[in-house]
Amino acid sequence: MILARRKAWLKAGPDPVKPAGKVFDLYGAYTVANSTSEKLVTVIGGSGFAGRHIVRALANRGYRIRVACRRPDLAGHLQPLGNVGQIQPVQANVRYPASVNAVCQGSDAVVNCVGVLADSGRQTFTALHANGAEVCARAARDAGASAFVQLSAIGADEDSDAEYARTKAEGEERVSQAFPNAVILRPSVLFGPEDEFFNRFAAMARCSMALPLIGGGETKFQPVFVGDVAKAVVAAIEGRAAGGLVYELGGPEILTFRQVLEFVLKHTNRKRLLVPLPFPVAKFMGMFLQLVPGSPLTVDQVRLLQSDNVVSDAANADGRDFAGLGITPESVDVIVPEYLERFRPYGQFDKARA
Repeated sequence: MILARRKAWLKAGPDPVKPAGKVFDLYGAYTVANSTSEKLVTVIGGSGFAGRHIVRALANRGYRIRVACRRPDLAGHLQPLGNVGQIQPVQANVRYPASVNAVCQGSDAVVNCVGVLADSGRQTFTALHANGAEVCARAARDAGASAFVQLSAIGADEDSDAEYARTKAEGEERVSQAFPNAVILRPSVLFGPEDEFFNRFAAMARCSMALPLIGGGETKFQPVFVGDVAKAVVAAIEGRAAGGLVYELGGPEILTFRQVLEFVLKHTNRKRLLVPLPFPVAKFMGMFLQLVPGSPLTVDQVRLLQSDNVVSDAANADGRDFAGLGITPESVDVIVPEYLERFRPYGQFDKARA
């Protein structure tokens, strides 16, 4: 598992071309050698899944990084990603604007990657995706930052039945009003060693004899490696993305829900029944499961599954995608199998079946 994470981290880094003033480590990724930039980037929500990859990508580019999170005492995993003193976790909460204003002071760029998949106490969709996004954009503007990057999601739509998608769209609108030159990135489903997508289904397959094909398994996804999204954030900060535009980011493959589950079963050496589950039945189950700690399934998530999660034709045509940023996204086949090894019956010692 550690080796798989290391390989995935390396995929997230910049291309291995030796720049001046930098040295390479034994694994091919380079680290900053006495040439840390004077530019400061504040990453709000930087201790989470997407945030840690963004922090690593920025550290490899030599930026000083201020990581704003609710529990900086639990963000010690970030500091080894850069040089001594290069990465500094600090306390902030988007529900308290004064704390965000304080952490953005002196920043050259600000990135907001705060988000949740389900409401939890005061951490609601509206509080984080809509109100929180506006708070971050205003703080960046007032601090005089030259760039602001908002991490949203494909499917953000003010008319969506899903509250997650509606609040993401509302957040985008508020960000655009507060910081007109902001770059908004809409990734599809993120994958990586710590993801809650492939890992979740693999964990379900380990303890259940059947997996649910919600809506018949026809919903389409375009899974994107979180390290590639981190590269897109760096591109936006460095001016390689047009300000004021919305970019949609998807991986090279489009997979149906059924294909995702079949992929997981193949690479975890498991045989499980795939049981079609109509949307109405899934919503009924979600009414009760969303009350369980960790919310394995919510009604809102079922509503999201009723729409495909892929890059739009308009974004592809306009160059508002990875190609427009000069980034070649990694394939699911390259990254995911290595970190699913731990879900095989005998772990890493259990060879994958053909």
